[in-house]
Amino acid sequence: MSEFSAAAAVPQGERGAEGEPIAPLKSSLPRGALAWILQQGARDPYVILITIYIFSPYFSRVLVGDPVKGQALIANISTTYGLLTALTAPLLGAMIEQYGPRKPMLGIVLGVMVPALLGLWWAMPADGLPLVAVSALLIVLGLVYNWGDVLSNSLLGRAAGAVPGRAALISGLGYALANGLSVALLVFMLWGMVLPGQVDWPGVPHAPLFGLDASKNEPSRISGPLAAAVMLVGAIPFFLWTPDAARTGRSWMASMRAGIAMLRDIFANLRGHRDVATYLAARMLYNDGMTALLVFGGLLAAGLMGWGALEMLAYGISLSIFGVFGGLIAPWFDRTLGPRKAVQLEIAGSLLVLIATLGMGRDKILYFWSYDPAAHAPIWNGPLFRTAPELIYLGLGLLIAVFVTAQYASSRTLLIRLAPPEKTAAFFGLYALSGTATVWLGSLLVALATAIFKSQIGGFLPIAGLLLLGFLGLFLVKGGERET
Repeated sequence: MSEFSAAAAVPQGERGAEGEPIAPLKSSLPRGALAWILQQGARDPYVILITIYIFSPYFSRVLVGDPVKGQALIANISTTYGLLTALTAPLLGAMIEQYGPRKPMLGIVLGVMVPALLGLWWAMPADGLPLVAVSALLIVLGLVYNWGDVLSNSLLGRAAGAVPGRAALISGLGYALANGLSVALLVFMLWGMVLPGQVDWPGVPHAPLFGLDASKNEPSRISGPLAAAVMLVGAIPFFLWTPDAARTGRSWMASMRAGIAMLRDIFANLRGHRDVATYLAARMLYNDGMTALLVFGGLLAAGLMGWGALEMLAYGISLSIFGVFGGLIAPWFDRTLGPRKAVQLEIAGSLLVLIATLGMGRDKILYFWSYDPAAHAPIWNGPLFRTAPELIYLGLGLLIAVFVTAQYASSRTLLIRLAPPEKTAAFFGLYALSGTATVWLGSLLVALATAIFKSQIGGFLPIAGLLLLGFLGLFLVKGGERET
């Protein structure tokens, strides 16, 4: 899964993923690196449009027709492709290292995702794809997207070449472009597909573009084809210019056997490194909580606040923009507190804001204050976020975006500080594995809790538990303190 924001700048004296010192770059990026950045950025709108802000809330609200049942079904879908990812992605990454070229398999990934995204256009409550077929498409998309991440990330070093620090720069620019493209698409959909017909503002079309019909939910359904178009166009320069790995001469079966041996070697690196192992175990817990918070945050907003496509677009744009601040503030946290305490602060902030968010509703504020929308005049005369609960909920969401993004940046810095420099690459392999091995756990717990409590709020209690356990687990880690 993807994060909210652009990656933060790396502080002076830090080291990159391969353990090399990061130095200022003195040359422009080659076109292969720029093409890698473009395709990485073009993949992210799938996450923003489909899994978080637009299609998933539409799936829950309209196709399922019940926010609680919809959240449970989305959780089961996420659990399914999360489990499949955990079972296959580590082996895929190790095997492809032994085989060589990534682009042929990335071409297969693209060939699966583009038609599946186009197929979401026919996800309609009547005369469209059955609910089970739409669910199957979402499972396939989630799994194949994660495979694409493994393959694309494995070409980052080749796109960067041998220039020290360039890999970190390219990685950060990829996140930055992903964030920018996602915001641009959300703004485009808001301007050209949702606001027309609802407001009489200068510059806003009088009717939705492309003849879209809001009564048929077409502004929400078009999110799939839009994500497909951006992904396809962004991949073309990548296939033309980004250097691929050379063939090793191994067959697929020989590559698989060698990949399994590589995984055994990676796990062997944990011996004698208690603090890194403890950190990765704690990260496995809080990362699952953060991932679930991202995946289900849009569903919670749509359900608790009753928001439709207009509000969800504006909500997604706002959170994506504020996520950038999280990336900018993380280096300051790392330098001031040390990366371990910075991660704990960011987890605690996310947890406290989540708890506050669960006490919100259209008719209540922070658990204790009831609010009657009919008894209060709108705070402003705009088309959305007109009441105090809506504005407070939006503000809480912006804080979560900042804390979650900062956590992603600080977590990477903490591993660099804990891992031996000569084994940084191996430990980053374990770091990636810790982000996927139990990625299904948060979704599974959300599904179970939603079914037990029969409420969206009850479904979010396990997310709070995962964040708390991860926060407490970091107290057992020695190291990662502030540098003096």
